[in-house]
Amino acid sequence: IAIAYVAYQLVRGVVEGGRVEAAFSNANALIQFESSVGIFWEVQLQGLIVSNEFLIDFFNWIYIWGHLPVIGVLAIWIYMFRRGVFARYRNAFLISGAIGLVFFTALPMAPPRFLPQFGFIDTITIYDEVYHALQNPAFVNQYAAMPSLHLGWNLLVGLAIFETTKVWWAKAFGLLLPIPMLIAIILTGNHFVLDAVAGVAVALAALWLAGFLNRRFAGTRIHAVLV
Repeated sequence: IAIAYVAYQLVRGVVEGGRVEAAFSNANALIQFESSVGIFWEVQLQGLIVSNEFLIDFFNWIYIWGHLPVIGVLAIWIYMFRRGVFARYRNAFLISGAIGLVFFTALPMAPPRFLPQFGFIDTITIYDEVYHALQNPAFVNQYAAMPSLHLGWNLLVGLAIFETTKVWWAKAFGLLLPIPMLIAIILTGNHFVLDAVAGVAVALAALWLAGFLNRRFAGTRIHAVLV
C-alpha cells in the first residue's frame, strides 16, 4: 500500500502540467452548478471558523493528521488482527486511487482555497507549516480536488473497522470516523461539497468492485494475486 501510495502521489503530480486553466474553469462551473441547486454552502461554512484561530488549527489538524497517519495506523491494525478483510479493503484503496487518477486527468479541479474572489481563505497553507513538509508541492497536484479521496479513504477505513469488530464503541468509531474529515475538507477550503459526494461514491464503488473481483476469481491464480 505504501509503495502504491507513493506511486499515486508521483503520478498525481505529473498529470498537473498544462491543466491549470481547465482546473479553474471546471471549479467555476462547479460553483455555478452548486449555486443553481442550492448547495453552494462552502463559503458560509468556512465563515464559521475564520475568526477563531483555535478552530482553524483544530480543523487543519484533522485535515493533515486525520488522513494518512490515521489510515496507516488502522491499516496495520486491520492487517495484523483482521486479515480476512484486509485484501478486499487494500484492493479498494488501489482501485479508488486509480479511479481518482482518471478524474484528476480528465476533470482537473481547483480547490476552493484557490478562489479568494468568492470569499474562500486558504487556512492550510497560511496557518500550518506542517502541511508543506508532508505534502511537497513538487509531487502534489494542486488541481485534484475532484473527487475527495481524503474523505473517500477515511470512509473505507471506517467501514473496515465497522465490519471487523463486534464491540459497539469500535463500530461507532468506524461509522463516525469520516465525519470529522468531511467537515475539515470543507472548512479548510480544500474541497467543494460535490467533491465530497464524489469521494464517497468512488470509495463505495471501489469497495464493491474489490468484493466482486474477489468473488469472481475465487480459487484462481488471479485470486491469489488479489489476496
